[in-house]
Amino acid sequence: MRIPAHSVCTAIRDDIVAGVYERGGRLTEELLARRYGVSRVPVREALRTLEAEGFVVTRRHAGACVAEPTEQEAADLLEMRMLLEPLGAARAAQRRTEAHLKVLRGLVRLGQERARRGNSEDLRSLGGWFHETLAQASGSPALTSTLAQLRHKIAWMYAVEAPANPVESWAEHGGIVDAVARGDSDRARTITALHTERATAAHRLRFPGGPAGAERADRVRTSQHHVNMTGPRL
Repeated sequence: MRIPAHSVCTAIRDDIVAGVYERGGRLTEELLARRYGVSRVPVREALRTLEAEGFVVTRRHAGACVAEPTEQEAADLLEMRMLLEPLGAARAAQRRTEAHLKVLRGLVRLGQERARRGNSEDLRSLGGWFHETLAQASGSPALTSTLAQLRHKIAWMYAVEAPANPVESWAEHGGIVDAVARGDSDRARTITALHTERATAAHRLRFPGGPAGAERADRVRTSQHHVNMTGPRL
């Protein structure tokens, strides 16, 4: 049974984002194939995709290696997201379906409930699902794919502080959904722009050699898994 390359790609990307592989470290096909329980063919295809996405670079005499983004490249990602998230919200106000609205409203209800309880871990996951669903509601596969890639890269390069006022943050999420439900593109764009700007201020660059270094080393020692053969992880 041939494992889809996109499943292998997702697994490798997730581990890069999680810090399992150090920036600049080599990614050999043989070791990756053994780690994920697949042949070298899907690994080779996955590495090509990850190189196109900017997670991997090919170096002379070294082969595939984890990329080492500069601070400027990292800053550009945040700026791109600040431009594209509001655009996605404006498009969602024009193109959303009732199914999108149902999911968005459900996430806001859960988020507001968790915010009142102060459960930060749940809020992080719910926030990711909210923005992913909002992007899907834009009706633009290209925009959805670009925003998803930006989120992956930003999670790789930045640590994010919990919102000082999570209740207020989820009130903003609710305001975005209200504007999207009314079809008010300008309002959806404005609230999302303010929300994204505030969220951006909580991002801090991850630097090699800091406290995360020991955590990364521990993950390398303990993490060993096979690719999910039923399909890509979301």
